[in-house]
Amino acid sequence: MRKIYLEDTPLHEAQEKYLNLFQFQPRVEMVPTMESLGRITAEPIFAKVSMPNFHASAMDGIAVKAEKTYSANEHSPLRLKLHEDYEVVDTGDPIPEQFDAVIMVEYLHQIDEETVEIIEPASPWKHIRQIGEDIVAGEMILPIHHKIRPVDQGALLAGGILQVPVIAKPKIAIIPTGTELVKPTLDLKPGDIIEFNGTVFSSFVKEWGGEPIYKGIVIDDFELIKQAVLEALEEADMVLMNAGSSAGREDFTSSVIESVGEVIVHGVATRPGKPVVLGKGYNGKPIIGVPGYPVSAYLALDWFVKPLMHQFLGIANPVRRKIKVKLGRRITSKMGAEDFIRLNIGKVNGQYVANPLTRSAGVTMSMVRADGLLRIPIQSQGYEQGEEVEVELYKPLDQIDRTIVFAGSHDLTLDLLASAIKKVDAAYSLSSAHVGSLAGILAIRKGENHVAGTHLFDEKTEEYNIPFIKQYVGNQEVILVNLVYRQQGWIVQKGNPKEIHSIEDLTKKDVRYINRQRGAGTRILFDYLLKQAGIAPNQIYGYMREDFSHLSLAAAIKGGNADVGLGIYSAAKVLDLDFIPVAEERYDLLMTKEFYQSELGQLLMQVITSESFKNEVESMGGYSCRDTGKLLLG
Repeated sequence: MRKIYLEDTPLHEAQEKYLNLFQFQPRVEMVPTMESLGRITAEPIFAKVSMPNFHASAMDGIAVKAEKTYSANEHSPLRLKLHEDYEVVDTGDPIPEQFDAVIMVEYLHQIDEETVEIIEPASPWKHIRQIGEDIVAGEMILPIHHKIRPVDQGALLAGGILQVPVIAKPKIAIIPTGTELVKPTLDLKPGDIIEFNGTVFSSFVKEWGGEPIYKGIVIDDFELIKQAVLEALEEADMVLMNAGSSAGREDFTSSVIESVGEVIVHGVATRPGKPVVLGKGYNGKPIIGVPGYPVSAYLALDWFVKPLMHQFLGIANPVRRKIKVKLGRRITSKMGAEDFIRLNIGKVNGQYVANPLTRSAGVTMSMVRADGLLRIPIQSQGYEQGEEVEVELYKPLDQIDRTIVFAGSHDLTLDLLASAIKKVDAAYSLSSAHVGSLAGILAIRKGENHVAGTHLFDEKTEEYNIPFIKQYVGNQEVILVNLVYRQQGWIVQKGNPKEIHSIEDLTKKDVRYINRQRGAGTRILFDYLLKQAGIAPNQIYGYMREDFSHLSLAAAIKGGNADVGLGIYSAAKVLDLDFIPVAEERYDLLMTKEFYQSELGQLLMQVITSESFKNEVESMGGYSCRDTGKLLLG
């Protein structure tokens, strides 16, 4: 009978309980010094030879006996004879035994081939590298448990160390489980899920100093999984089982661990990451059941696998830098579990501002895009918009300082814009949060972003954006610049099986609509079209179903979860869907005058007005750059 656990152990208790269980006895191996980069020393390393191992000239010039030069001065120059008073030396040459100083060639006056004249005396051992100046034989070059850097390799070789005793890399077995998993391929059938966590786990293991052993996909079968774990326990120092760690019908991880050892903890009080299984094999080796959802998995690796690996190697677990940020949006949390929120972070008006990314445990891109992580305590119900909180950084602070913070309406050209900025100056980047046009404008007013993308249509004036800016921004000095004109229309499945040609067709009983979020320009345009046609929102099945980007809306239609949505042509084109044009709209960029005049603002303008950017945009289809870069306000 399969045993079911799943507790709510606080994270710090689980870490303390589990990480203190293991006392590793690492293996030691010898590696060539030239191949030792990044390895951890297993013992102190002492020099076998001195560096330099002779008195060497530090400059090009002549070697002399210092006391014979003391009488030299400007009024009474001193002449020296070759082989009698001096010898010519170059940098690195041995100093002849009878000499103890070097005079640089720049301070010599050549009289003839064998005679030089000097006007300043030399001091003893001037410009001479004495024996052992850098390294003395017997001196400790590196301590135990030191991660070898390029400069360390140089010092080791200079000290005569050709082989280095290092701690053998911990071997980490990786076992992805799941009948639905397939190797990476483009030939996917319904129900297939590409197994990519194994690659990510392997790369993390390498980055943290270990040696991954990828065991391949094992289907959801108790005996097969158990056999794979038993084999892994024999050849590896630690075993990672991926997926099957919850308490569902085909979740065998906890019961497999129980059958080959002991379950220490099953379930931590975190969101995401709850269904982690922490166990110990019959031979005392760690077995960790890592959740299948990518974000949960990566956090679990960070909490348990990384510190165990560093413990094995005898080095400290690194601590990420933390900074204070102002939240651009309200973040709620339920008491009883710690919430871990991925964030975009940027510096706006001298203040670090953070906006949450999606909280779903299955959204890999939230980790790709994350600049930092917010940890909400177990007793907290969250934080209000504008509140200052402490976050842990995933990226260097100077990189965040050079990020253009975009929050507003989604458009595919933003990805092109981010790449184009990198091409012009690799030090700068753009991060975007798709919160809708109105939320983007409000963020500009509150100083929470640099740029807002907006395409809000005002039905009273039939004008784009400017009426809303005047209403919500007030007297703040802002600049409005056109980015593109773009085609909006009905995105439908290939072949248009529901025969959707007009807005009236959306009222058919078998038509499932997918909408954009409130405040999005596309949502406002749709509401205007409904009003013009005399159609009430409750006549549209799916009116309340919201999505936050044109691409994800198109993906829902492509996947058969919806029949139609209002979106841009380029999104339909990317996913090979049909498109029925409805209207051309103006998509603009709003920014403060201060940002517009800044170095970042001028870089942005340089990029969007470049012919290469405009050509790339128009090649996507459904866009016109006839006014790109034109100032519309300010």
